[in-house]
Amino acid sequence: MGGKRRDSKKRILRNGESQRQDGRYAFKYIDATGKPQFVYSWKLEKTDKTPQGKRDDISLRKKEKLILKDIDDAIVPCGGEMTVLELVRKYLLQKTGVRHNTEANYNFVVNIIKKEDFGKKRIDKVKLSDAKCWLIKLQKDGRGYSTIHSVRGVVRPAFQMAVDDDLISKNPFEFQLATVVVNDSVTREALTRKQERAFLEFLENDKQFCRYYEGIYILFKTGLRISELQIERS
Repeated sequence: MGGKRRDSKKRILRNGESQRQDGRYAFKYIDATGKPQFVYSWKLEKTDKTPQGKRDDISLRKKEKLILKDIDDAIVPCGGEMTVLELVRKYLLQKTGVRHNTEANYNFVVNIIKKEDFGKKRIDKVKLSDAKCWLIKLQKDGRGYSTIHSVRGVVRPAFQMAVDDDLISKNPFEFQLATVVVNDSVTREALTRKQERAFLEFLENDKQFCRYYEGIYILFKTGLRISELQIERS
């Protein structure tokens, strides 16, 4: 027992663990690429208190647990050093053959991310709370709900791609958008009931356009697209 390494509180240190002269703990490990890496914490266990004046953090052994899980799951260390913007661009490279409006929306989202510090953040550093705070910031900056919805509609599948590629272990954007930002969008009414009745009445009584009455009536009442409507005439 006398040969085992111990910390300043006489606790036995595990393989890879050490305590520095300033009291900070370190854990050395070999990542999936074979390179040595270090993580640090002022606490060995979660019940330890952070020294006064030092930044609070999770305990070293909590970090060890997360690291060893990632190694076991073959997660690429440091998210492959990829930023949020780089991840989104990689995801969008796979979106070929999309319509012009869809491509324009993708470019719109990329331009928003380019202007944000969040876009420079490394993907493995993005936590659930970071993702939520960023979307809240966008709304505080004046972005509308529909814009934020579009941004998340690109970022969420991009992060899911990173999960599938073993770059990260969890998708930080897997949450209901309405629980984070306020839906301030206004539902537009294309045509009021009064306008609909007046239009149908005009068609029904007009000698030239009365032949379109049945078809337009069906479109109004069913919500069919014009391309989906087929009327056979005898």
